[in-house]
Amino acid sequence: MQTASFTGFIKALFYMIAFYYIFRFLAKLFLPLIVKKVVQKAGESMQKQQKHEEDSTWKKTQSKDDVTYNSVNTKNPRETKKVGDYVDYEEID
Repeated sequence: MQTASFTGFIKALFYMIAFYYIFRFLAKLFLPLIVKKVVQKAGESMQKQQKHEEDSTWKKTQSKDDVTYNSVNTKNPRETKKVGDYVDYEEID
């Protein structure tokens, strides 16, 4: 069975601090590259999705050759539902 020693504690503390600084250094080097690549891939995915959406919309528009124009609705817009009479109130001094 091993016992804890002061030198073992100092070594462990040194390794933890060294790992922390090495990790920070590597993160500063590689994290911007990784983020740039992820953002670029997301942009490409969004563009591909937008292109697919435009293509499907264009196909739907092209397949509709029959256009119906109802002139009755344009001359007389739909009436709103009348709930009650309008009462004009006057202020009494």
